[in-house]
Amino acid sequence: MKKELSQEQRKTLLEILAQRFEKHMYRHKNIKWVEVQTRLESKPEKLWSLNEMEQSGGEPDVVGFDKNSGEIIFFDCSEESPKGRRSFCYDQEALDSRKEHKPVNSAVNAAKAMGVEILTEEEYRALQELGKFDLKTSSWIKTPDAIRKEGGSLFCDRRYNHVFVYHNGASSYYAARGFRGSLKV
Repeated sequence: MKKELSQEQRKTLLEILAQRFEKHMYRHKNIKWVEVQTRLESKPEKLWSLNEMEQSGGEPDVVGFDKNSGEIIFFDCSEESPKGRRSFCYDQEALDSRKEHKPVNSAVNAAKAMGVEILTEEEYRALQELGKFDLKTSSWIKTPDAIRKEGGSLFCDRRYNHVFVYHNGASSYYAARGFRGSLKV
């Protein structure tokens, strides 16, 4: 599968991203859109990943700048967990463990196919500093190996004006739980 957008798709996506960037300047103080656009235009595979985020309901936006690598960071900034990525269990092992009523995919597999990373707990908490997200839904987060080895996985949401981290069996899946991705450009 070719991970590159057509010229028209690129133009449309860049317009959407620019409008979102301008509308939510508080998410990315001290970053200019022209810098973001220049980077994106030189990295077609990153634009493809952002399009995957957008098409699945993630509403990706710039949330910061990695001081170590110099990369611009995008997170899914949709109010609720992206609609096109819900009802997934956590990973392939969890998917394989289900004998019946298997979900269509897993969060880890979908993220890999999209070319993005699932948010860590730290990243999820940083996102919640930029607004109020997942008030009705929840999102899988990157689960430490020690928890995963025991069959568990972690997810987060925001309730009562607080961010909560919970555990669940990795093979569980719910219509109101998806995952949020991060992408560095």
